[in-house]
Amino acid sequence: MPWFYHTQKQFTKKDILDAVVKFADEAKNRICAHPKRVLLLPPDITRAHSGAGYITEELYKIFAKDAEVRLIPTLGQHVPHTPEQNRWMFGSVPEDKIDKHNWRTDSKTVGEIPADYVKEISGGKADWAIPVAVNRKLFDEKWDIILNIGHVVPHEVLGFANHNKNYFIGLGGKEMICASHLMAACCGIENNLGTLTTPLRACFNKAEEEFLGHLPDAYFQVVMAYSDSGELVHTGVYAGEYVETYLAAAKASRKQNITVVPPLKKVVAVMQGDEFYSTWVANKAIYRTRKAMADGGELLIIAPGLKRFGEQPEIDSLIRKYGYAGTEKVMELYRKAGPADDLKDLAVGTAHLIHGSSEGRFTITYAPGHLTEKDLKTVNFGYADYKETVKRYDPQKLKNGFNTMPDGEEIYFISTPSAGLWSTAERMQ
Repeated sequence: MPWFYHTQKQFTKKDILDAVVKFADEAKNRICAHPKRVLLLPPDITRAHSGAGYITEELYKIFAKDAEVRLIPTLGQHVPHTPEQNRWMFGSVPEDKIDKHNWRTDSKTVGEIPADYVKEISGGKADWAIPVAVNRKLFDEKWDIILNIGHVVPHEVLGFANHNKNYFIGLGGKEMICASHLMAACCGIENNLGTLTTPLRACFNKAEEEFLGHLPDAYFQVVMAYSDSGELVHTGVYAGEYVETYLAAAKASRKQNITVVPPLKKVVAVMQGDEFYSTWVANKAIYRTRKAMADGGELLIIAPGLKRFGEQPEIDSLIRKYGYAGTEKVMELYRKAGPADDLKDLAVGTAHLIHGSSEGRFTITYAPGHLTEKDLKTVNFGYADYKETVKRYDPQKLKNGFNTMPDGEEIYFISTPSAGLWSTAERMQ
């Protein structure tokens, strides 16, 4: 069972911070009464809207009175934060207390999920071992308390985000991230979304129990939903050590964050300019709406911060080279590739190419702040002029849900796609 959980229609920031204080007290009571070294593992900047930044800052203030406290944003393969982004997200936490995770160089392999287990749990869709490779600081340094902070919300790879995703993707090494993402892609993104325990989540649960069970850790997770006024607010706090803490939060998210709609012919979604700079993360607009899109429909994504495709240069090159070409084409190229070829060397990028395609079922158009029409057409996306798009579809004037434009066009507007999942009733089955 969780240590504690609170649910209500809408939490204030003070409510959340009160829960943070309670969480810190529980960690001292249950894990270490007088910690000298504390590690905080928050999500990266793409989860900033969840309040994870000020939650982490409060935990830092509490423990830094008596202990050395360090932060490692669970970046996965995302670009490290700049000092300015750290200040924006984590407030008063000193920059020299924030470490950067490098997915290529910072990991240590402590075991593997055997290929036979992967094959069984995936129903034969994947048949390779998944190395358990995570940031070496978890093992090579002594910690009295390790606290994970995050937002539980529908997710394309793990069904729901957070919990041990912080370790195995957020602090994962290249080998683990590549093997796990390709497994999830082969299982099917629409099968993953909104599933409490996907095949990959089952693998991660097994890895946590067998290889991370000795860590002095706990989880502080929030659930959010839209209020009656259309504002994204906290509706739940779930704190504790074990998988039951994740499941309690994920069940609440499944009830609150999945919107059932009729097949949508046109969706206009906004990916915030201060959080989403690449299609690697901005494509969440595709993942979270694909189960709602009508065949032949159009998804229009307004992305003022969009300036690249991948989070790293080599991933960006991979996306530009192959484009979002669909499962059949990408896996055909993957199977033909040699062990050192880019699609196998960067299998996480290969999985991303599958995730970012509509499989030809609907069109995807970006209105980017920086990328050009040529850039987007190269990767099989449509292009719309940013200024003209926001003039016609002004996010400040549209309401979440159905809107009728002055000329009679009907659209479905989503202000924060990363905060939920939209689906038809049929596809949720």
